[in-house]
This record gives sequence, structure tokens and C-alpha cells, in this order.
Amino acid sequence: MSSSPLAPELAARLKRDPAGLVAAVVQQHDTGEVLMLGWMDDEALHRTLTTGRVTFWSRSRQEYWRKGDTSGHVQHVKSVSLDCDGDALLVRVDQVGAACHTGEPTCFHHELEVTA
Repeated sequence: MSSSPLAPELAARLKRDPAGLVAAVVQQHDTGEVLMLGWMDDEALHRTLTTGRVTFWSRSRQEYWRKGDTSGHVQHVKSVSLDCDGDALLVRVDQVGAACHTGEPTCFHHELEVTA
């Protein structure tokens, strides 16, 4: 692995996919509502931990993006947790405005029918 901006202990605990990314589930800190899923590499996680604003790696655009820079719908970081396997992050935020690029409060607004 190339040099990481993260503390060595944290970098060693992360289990990245082949593209070097870890899934980041974003949750509203006070209600527990799941807002969205994004992807972070070491640099995006470092920026998130050190700036107080959530930064993701865009798999489609191949660039960093900070939630709210164009929409104004900012995510202020309250806490970040790593799961027991090291392959997912839980980012608790104070969401300003809609979390979804469609204008919906959450990206999870298409409920599927469960038949079991």
C-alpha cells in the first residue's frame, strides 16, 4: 500500500476493496435515520476526520467531493466509527438540507416489497 495520510494504526485496520475504497454509511446523529452510502479512500477519510465535513471519493467521476459544496446540503461530522471487520464506516452527521441529490431527505426512499 502506498503512503497513507491516516495514522498507521487506523490505516492498518481498514479493509479496502480492490479500488482502495471503504463503504461509508451516513446517518443523522440525533434521529438515527440512514441518509446515504458513499465511498472513501484513505485521503477522503482523512479529510472527513480533520475538517468536520464529509468527503467522499466519486467512483464515477474519479475525484473527491465534499457533500454540500455545490448544493449547500452540508454534512457536519459528529462521529466516525469503524465496524468490527474494518470494511465499513458509520459516519454520524448533522445534515443540513436534503441528503440525496434528488432532493429527498434520504437516498433510501424507494421501499421494496418484502414477500417472505
